Amino acid sequence: MEEKNRCSWCLSSDLYKEYHDQEWGKPVYDDATLFEFLLLETFQAGLSWITILNKRENFRKAFDNFDYKKIALYSDDKIQELLLNPGIIRNKLKVYSAVTNAQNFIKIQEEYGSFSKYIWGFTDGKPIDNKPKTLKDVTATTPLSDTISKDLKKRGFKFVGSTVVYAHMQATGMVNDHVESCWTRIQ
Repeated sequence: MEEKNRCSWCLSSDLYKEYHDQEWGKPVYDDATLFEFLLLETFQAGLSWITILNKRENFRKAFDNFDYKKIALYSDDKIQELLLNPGIIRNKLKVYSAVTNAQNFIKIQEEYGSFSKYIWGFTDGKPIDNKPKTLKDVTATTPLSDTISKDLKKRGFKFVGSTVVYAHMQATGMVNDHVESCWTRIQ
């Protein structure tokens, strides 16, 4: 069986390859999935993405299947339970930010009809294809991720710096940063 040519960042594990092949860079318009990636990306801040992928199912169980409506109502007891959970990243500020971000996510839904309409409004509803030749051509931030980050922060979101926002944009297909030689481009 011939190995597919992939973006080099995902070659270190089968889990990474599966994520790259099945999810990364594919447009997501579903609010529940957009929130899942937002929560995971905020916990990833300062860590490697593979660390988060390895703990993704633990996060799913701990955070009620990423149900932002439930997360928005978490009590202090639930937060303390999360902080004792060895299966997730037990950073106090990040755990509290998950609750705050869920609350603000709902506020955006109320204002725009969906979070998807809000976030995709920054790209007129279409993915941006950067067509990088190599991984060196992929940036960690862009002026657009700066703009979205500022807007989210203004709305009270936490752990949504430009790098986190750009990673979210990549994960949810708002931008396509698969390199030129990647099989996802040549299919």
